[in-house]
Amino acid sequence: MTLIEHLYELRYRLTVSLIALAIATVVGFMWFEHAALGLPSLGHLLTGPYCEVPPQPHGPRVVLGGSDECRLLGTAPFDAFMLRLKVAMAAGAVLSCPFWLYQLWSFITPGLYAKERKFALTFVGFAAFLFGAGAVLAYFVVAQGLLFLLSFGGETVGFSLTADKYFGFMLGMLAVFGVSFELPLLVVMLNRVGVLTYERLRNWRRGLIFALFVFAAVATPGQDPFSMLALALALTALFEGAVQVARLHDRRKARQRLEEGWDGLSDDEPSPLNHTPEAAEQPEPVSPSTAPTATDPPRQRFDDVT
Repeated sequence: MTLIEHLYELRYRLTVSLIALAIATVVGFMWFEHAALGLPSLGHLLTGPYCEVPPQPHGPRVVLGGSDECRLLGTAPFDAFMLRLKVAMAAGAVLSCPFWLYQLWSFITPGLYAKERKFALTFVGFAAFLFGAGAVLAYFVVAQGLLFLLSFGGETVGFSLTADKYFGFMLGMLAVFGVSFELPLLVVMLNRVGVLTYERLRNWRRGLIFALFVFAAVATPGQDPFSMLALALALTALFEGAVQVARLHDRRKARQRLEEGWDGLSDDEPSPLNHTPEAAEQPEPVSPSTAPTATDPPRQRFDDVT
């Protein structure tokens, strides 16, 4: 394919991905208020951690309207639409991920070998699983984090969170946990390509674990100890699992090199590679009839002719 054909192909893949995202956004917009397929509505699902905070007088959450319903506070007429659209787009990106990941896969697959395609497909599968696992952990951590943060007001201060602040906090937590859970996959990939060895990871283990705790303290939107510890401990466990995968990979690679005899060679030994060309690669002998002789006129160079 020419460069223009590649650009046309990219335009087609992007168009299909955007159409899938738009359709999934419409589905998320309708799902925000209506339950479907036995699942609660998206709005009810996202406000679940906030509603688990005990209401007054036994808790910090202020009940609006004098009813037992759990509601967030809106401060502007246009907030409801923009908030619903924001949540619908986030849900649409998640719901349509199989479609745009397939388009991305279809665009890069022709340039890969069969082994590389298999490895890339495994990478995409694990990336989706780890992102989902991080988002699920964040959903259950948010409730404890909110309870801790709102409890500082004691009985003097009651809290009724605005919808934009709460959903921004919630979506930020889901994104941070989901993206952070891709760390072990990155470590495994760098080990596969030979950038990070097990020995180097083992020597850097303490410093990297400390860096994970610092990252968790900075990255969590709530800055509460529950969210920070949950993210840091989860990342530490995932990082340790990635280190063990790197150890097994390096051990298998070292055993393979030992069987092939590479590591047993000294610097003075010749290479065991056979550099003799095969029979099909031997140059054809020049026949006497075509070989140049001393009486043949000299050949003209291309520069002389032009």
